[in-house]
Amino acid sequence: MKTSMYQTSIPTFTRVLSNLVAILEKGSAHAEARKIDPTVLLNARLFPDMFPFTRQIQLAADTAISGAARIAGTDIPVHENNEGSFAELGARLRKTLVQLEAFKPEQLDGTEDKTVTWQTRSSTKSMQGQPYLMNHVLPNLFFHTTTAYNILRHNGVELGKMDFLGRS
Repeated sequence: MKTSMYQTSIPTFTRVLSNLVAILEKGSAHAEARKIDPTVLLNARLFPDMFPFTRQIQLAADTAISGAARIAGTDIPVHENNEGSFAELGARLRKTLVQLEAFKPEQLDGTEDKTVTWQTRSSTKSMQGQPYLMNHVLPNLFFHTTTAYNILRHNGVELGKMDFLGRS
C-alpha cells in the first residue's frame, strides 16, 4: 500500500503548527503574568550558535509551507520574517495554516518519485518526493518546533508533552 503524500504532510503540518500556536499563547501569558519583557523570550536561545525563539517559529512555518509547495509544484509564499511579538508570530502561523488548508490531495498524492529541488544557503539539493518529505521536511519541522518548545520550557513556561503533541 502506498503512503499518501497528502495525508503524511498536510494533516501533520497543520497539527504541529496548531500546537505551536497554543505554545505561543502560553509563552505570551507566562511573560505577562510574570512581568517579563516578552522580547527576552522571543530572543532566547538554547545555545549561542542556535537561532533564537522567533526564528525557530518562522522556520517551522517556512518548512511546512515550502515543503508542501515544492512537493505540489506551486509557488512558495514569501514572508518577510519581521515578526517582533508573540501575537505577530501567532498571526504568521495562522496565515501558514490557511495556506496549508488550500492544498488538495490531488496536488500531493502521486508525487513520491517526483524530483524536488531546492536551494540551501550553500548549494542546490534534489531528492525524490517521498524521501524529501520523510527525511528532510518532517525532521526539520519537528526540529524547529521542538527547539522553540524547549526554549520556552527552559525559560520557565509551564509546558508539557501534551502541549507539544496536542489533544486528540
